[in-house]
Amino acid sequence: MSAQITLTLPDGSQRSFDAGVTPAEVATSIATSLGKKAISATVDDQHWDLQWPINTDAAIAINTMKDAEPALKLIRHDLAHIMARAVQEIWPDVKVTIGPVIDNGWYYDFDRKEPFTPEDLGAIEKKMKEIINLRDAVRTEVWERDVAIKYYEDRGEPYKVELIEAIPGDEPLRMYWHGDWQDLCRGPHLQHTGQVPADAFKLMSVAGAYWRGDSDRAMLQRIYGVAFQNKEDLRKYLNMLEEAAKRDHRKLGREMDLFHMQEEAPGQVFWHPNGWTVYTLLQDYMRRKQRGGGYVEVNTPQVVDRKLWEASGHWDKYQENMFIVEVDEEHAREKAVNALKPMNCPCHVQIFNQGLKSYRDLPLRMAEFGSCNRYEPSGALHGIMRVRGFTQDDGHIFCSEDDITAETKKFIDFLAEIYADLGFTDWTIKLSTRPEKRIGSDESWDRVEAALGDACQNAGYAYELLEGEGAFYGPKLEFTLTDAIGRNWQCGTLQVDPNLPERLDATFVGSDNERHRPVMLHRAVLGSFERFIGILIEEHAGKLPFWLAPRQVVVAAIISDANDYVLQKVEELRAAGIRAEADIRNEKINYKVREHSLGKVPVILAVGAREVEEGTVSIRRLGEKQTSVQSFAETLPQLAEDATPPDLRS
Repeated sequence: MSAQITLTLPDGSQRSFDAGVTPAEVATSIATSLGKKAISATVDDQHWDLQWPINTDAAIAINTMKDAEPALKLIRHDLAHIMARAVQEIWPDVKVTIGPVIDNGWYYDFDRKEPFTPEDLGAIEKKMKEIINLRDAVRTEVWERDVAIKYYEDRGEPYKVELIEAIPGDEPLRMYWHGDWQDLCRGPHLQHTGQVPADAFKLMSVAGAYWRGDSDRAMLQRIYGVAFQNKEDLRKYLNMLEEAAKRDHRKLGREMDLFHMQEEAPGQVFWHPNGWTVYTLLQDYMRRKQRGGGYVEVNTPQVVDRKLWEASGHWDKYQENMFIVEVDEEHAREKAVNALKPMNCPCHVQIFNQGLKSYRDLPLRMAEFGSCNRYEPSGALHGIMRVRGFTQDDGHIFCSEDDITAETKKFIDFLAEIYADLGFTDWTIKLSTRPEKRIGSDESWDRVEAALGDACQNAGYAYELLEGEGAFYGPKLEFTLTDAIGRNWQCGTLQVDPNLPERLDATFVGSDNERHRPVMLHRAVLGSFERFIGILIEEHAGKLPFWLAPRQVVVAAIISDANDYVLQKVEELRAAGIRAEADIRNEKINYKVREHSLGKVPVILAVGAREVEEGTVSIRRLGEKQTSVQSFAETLPQLAEDATPPDLRS
């Protein structure tokens, strides 16, 4: 008689089965209809194929297509295999490698001599739908290592052989068949190809990818696909991508004449007058907010001796991302080694360490618009969103452990005000807790994690726990914005750090007249100005809030007789603090309107003979087809109010 095991269902009830029972059998035993709908199981919190045996007592839940997370993983994973099968059915000489699930879809890397074309992607999609419609069964087996290696050697699949040889010897090798096509895979998978929705996926693009990420290895072709549970979700995603393309900050940056990048300075931004206007307006706003929030502003050196980076620990852990500067000092026997600062934290500790600090000086909130440089691989650079040279709205709060809750709550309120002023009301908080490898006692971690959680609750915000994702020295909060088209951007952070003050010997004198270590709270609201401006551009599709728009008003002459009136009104607008310019070119007004609309000028004031005579302007606002006529005396104070930054409005 087979050994019995006990399986606990989600409702808490328990059932006994023979050891080796599969989730498919469990599902059918519960209800025949559930057996037909089942796609996978969750066994002791692990995603489990319906065909895998269960040999010990466990908690089990049966998943169906209504369970979005496991369903999407299975759909996307199965599509990776179905795509590889389709490619090899069309081109039998193509070698297959790996095909993991990624956000919104999957990719698969192929070794093929000829490049895949857009027409090829269409042919692959067609073949994939044929395979799905065949409803071929999916089955799985566990093989011995030598059998698997011989199988792939006989079929001329060297990449699979290499993958097997890299798998630890005690790990079973699982094989999956989708019909007659087979792949090495951990699983799980659906039960037949027909469970994949044939109208809810699309192949998107082809890119080059080195085998195993090694530039000395073969260059493969990576085909990307996206997939969802139904065609409506796919349609929404493709519409979002189309909208994102329209909002691309690189495209809008050119149209608005904000910035450019060039190969002589990879990852560095050339700010044009319009872009630098946005940059300085945002920086001035942040400076006022920080001053009002009790921060003292500092500025620290760009080039710092390696000794400080060694003392802080960055030299050992971050050196590959640092720009090293060697200087042949006068009379020196060897070159002095420095680095462009990749972050501001160690330099802020140096300022804290100047002079004796008392508990009465704490909390000390220190801020810097710190220019930093970090080496990012060229393939990771992306417009002004991912650069090598950037400026942070960096801040560090030196405080005691008892101050963490209050200071964190104060920071969350501070961040919320700024995000609201900049048009972001949809954002979330994530709390990253202790990792497996860490310093400090469990009691200390308990206190600090509780302090951050309490601060979120005191500020009125829920948070998501990210277990084990904190730094080795302390937990952190991450603040993630959701933009107008549903994309998430992680911008703000607050990181608790008792480690750097320890390494750099920062102390303060407590009320007991003894020396104590401060806790350092690393915090940022925007992150980097470059990236945040890119986010702003894409959030607003270039139609920046009036107070941030680099070109706020263009006064355009319809006829040359209106030129003097135009110039006069431009002067009055500028005197009221509005960024205004005149367009008195000998061009038709429709041409002027189109050109300035492309440049995302928020307001165009058109002036003809009638407007000159009546002291009015014809107002056209960006995005509106209709114009309105209004006296200039009424228009001026309205525009002046709109041009006032939100923190300065009455």
